[in-house]
Amino acid sequence: MSPLARSAQLLAIAIPALLLGGAYVGQYAFGLFPCEMCWWQRYAHFVALALALISTVVPPKRLWVALAGIAILVAGLLGAYHAGVEYHWWEGLTTCSSTSSGHSLADIMNAPLIRCDQPQWTLFGISLAGFNFLISTTAAIVIFILLARKSTWPPTARG
Repeated sequence: MSPLARSAQLLAIAIPALLLGGAYVGQYAFGLFPCEMCWWQRYAHFVALALALISTVVPPKRLWVALAGIAILVAGLLGAYHAGVEYHWWEGLTTCSSTSSGHSLADIMNAPLIRCDQPQWTLFGISLAGFNFLISTTAAIVIFILLARKSTWPPTARG
């Protein structure tokens, strides 16, 4: 695997792992529970992480990295859709979900209702879904560029 493809592979592992880690820290440390559309983004990152990890052991490695890049792009596009719902640019397919584990009726009735059209947290006017869009789509584009470029390392001697 070329150094550029190896960099793409590391990025394909790091981005979903870091974004999922951040999502779980937000959820369990700061009470930012996911709505249904948040879960859609997480599912895409789980797939991306699994594909990227498969690329470390199963050939053709570049194919697995490319598939992970596609899954990261899907997560980013889901983030764009979700952000649009939060900013009320369009209506979503769903408006809310519950954090209940559903063990009993009391659990279900007492679980908080999480709305998909209301951001729980923003920074500079950008919601978590918006940041997922920015980070994931940028990372996917970089992964695709790295995979497409031919490595010239090590440099050849001229003369």
